[in-house]
This record gives sequence, C-alpha cells and structure tokens, in this order.
Amino acid sequence: QVQFVESGGGLAQPGGSLRLSCTVFGNIFNGAHMSWYRQAPGKQRELVATVATSGNTQYANSVKGRFTISRDAKYTVWLDMNNLKIGDTAVFYCNVGGMGYTPSTIWGRGTQVTVSS
Repeated sequence: QVQFVESGGGLAQPGGSLRLSCTVFGNIFNGAHMSWYRQAPGKQRELVATVATSGNTQYANSVKGRFTISRDAKYTVWLDMNNLKIGDTAVFYCNVGGMGYTPSTIWGRGTQVTVSS
C-alpha cells in the first residue's frame, strides 16, 4: 500500500531555513518523478518542486533559488528551504508527479511550515 510520510516542518523566522523529509512506502517510488506540493490557508494546493529519477529538477518561480529538492535511490525525498518568507507558510506534501505528470490520489498528512516573525 502506498503511503507518503512527511516530516521536518515547524516554525521559522523570515530568512530562516528548514529541511523537509518524505518517506515513501509502497511500490511507487522507483521510476517516478517525485514532487513537493504545498497548500496555504484558503488556497489550492500547488506544485513547488520536482526531482526526476535522473536527478533533473524543476521549481516554481516563487521558490527558485531558495528551495532545493533531492532524492535518494530508495524511498526518501527532501526539500531544503532557505531564505524563507512569510508567504511560504503552508502545509507541505510530497507525492509523485510534476514535469507533466499528475500526482497520485493518495496524500499524506503533510507537514506544517509556518514562517513568522
């Protein structure tokens, strides 16, 4: 059974950093693009960053140059977030998809990131 377990969120000040981790259970990780998504209060979920199995990456314009997505060969995806802004406050989720592929219908609980002074 596929499951996404996100962790690493918390409270950060503007300009601060956080590192999110996602562990993927089930036979979905290999061969799939992996992405981080986020949903801010009152807004739709949006794609933040994608890493392909090749290691190629793609970012939303709002996080380009500040966030870095990476993955290992087994079942973990990370999102390093630097120079955080108040507008980054959201619940962050990982899933497959990105680069033209849609996410699965299975979502984890996400991890809350709050940026506040």
